[in-house]
Amino acid sequence: MNEQQQPVEPVVKDKPFTIEVAERVRRLPPYLFAQINRLLYEKRRAGDDVIDLGMGNPSDPPQDLVVEKLAEAARDPKNHGYSPAQGVLSLRREVASKYLRQHGVRLDPQREVLVTLGSKEGFSHMCLALLGPGDTAIVPNPYYPAHLYAVALAAANAILLEVSDSQKLLANIDYTCRHIVPRPKVVILNFPHNPSTAVVEPDFYVEVVRLAKRYGFMVISDLAYADVTFDGYQAPSFLAAPGAIDVGVEFTTMSKGYNMAGWRVGFCAGNAEMVRALATIKGYYDYGMFRPIQIAAIVALRHTQAAVEAQAAVYQRRRDALCEGLERLGWPITRPKATMFVWAKMPEPWASQMSSLDFAMKLLKEADVAVSPGVGFGPAGEGYLRMALVENENRLRQAVRNIGRCLSKQPSGSAR
Repeated sequence: MNEQQQPVEPVVKDKPFTIEVAERVRRLPPYLFAQINRLLYEKRRAGDDVIDLGMGNPSDPPQDLVVEKLAEAARDPKNHGYSPAQGVLSLRREVASKYLRQHGVRLDPQREVLVTLGSKEGFSHMCLALLGPGDTAIVPNPYYPAHLYAVALAAANAILLEVSDSQKLLANIDYTCRHIVPRPKVVILNFPHNPSTAVVEPDFYVEVVRLAKRYGFMVISDLAYADVTFDGYQAPSFLAAPGAIDVGVEFTTMSKGYNMAGWRVGFCAGNAEMVRALATIKGYYDYGMFRPIQIAAIVALRHTQAAVEAQAAVYQRRRDALCEGLERLGWPITRPKATMFVWAKMPEPWASQMSSLDFAMKLLKEADVAVSPGVGFGPAGEGYLRMALVENENRLRQAVRNIGRCLSKQPSGSAR
């Protein structure tokens, strides 16, 4: 071979480029509500008047003075820089004041209160702060999806315990801690419960604290629906139980009672070490929320409690309108004492002949009513539908009429 000649390299075709996602993402199941959301979108594009009771997305606006304060603060150039990841101190003080007024709980706003980008973000990052491979958390069943999958994304394991009977739940927590090795590191609680609307009394949390100290687990309480209660029921705070601040934290939100869901304002309060762990995670992941939103949230907490109570009364009237209509159709309904949902058991003969997903699809296709199938909240939710009280009373009555016409024919055969 001539010295000037160079060897010719063989032509190698490029292999297709492959995206390899992390194992934590591969562990997540397909989004079960996607099928319903796709059909809902298609029907609305076709001009169908679909009554959407699927998502707990408040349809009422915040109070005018809150929106006005947001606009005023946004016009101030000083409010457009980065905000502290833990939230401005004035807002944390208002949260502490509300806990004292509403639950008789004293909190140090500097050490024991943290502002989160909605309670869901805070909860998920708290799971990252507390859990890792080999750890186990007890999760309510049926479950709000974030409660289960935040544990999974933290690479921990979940034990699902049924929540409809609070005394049985306590017994099951006790049994699990005595027989599982290693013992659960975290117990997640969510009362008033989404999706089942189950509620508890204050003595429930007294026993939870006793078990936590006996077995050494931490508690994360999700009190998202504290402001939406009915018939004189008042949702207790976990932190009001003696010794609770030694073992856990509680998440609250302004999404529901204050109609500020899209604003993403939530709070974590309780054990200072757990709050600091969450603050550490947040310090690496994000800065604080837009300062004008925090300023407006201060005004909402300080001046709109009467409106929050009035909003709960609105949800109660909607609950009654929906439940009365479903009862007339022969559905077995337990009226909720709290939350913005009705957890409706599927009526016969439909319950024995089709899944909750099939039934939800039927109502969407034939009645133009969107609901959430119970199975979307885990196997314990099969046989139920979750209906959100986000439409006005007239629309809810129309939804019942649509459902009644849809179900006027008996099912033939299995829809599975």
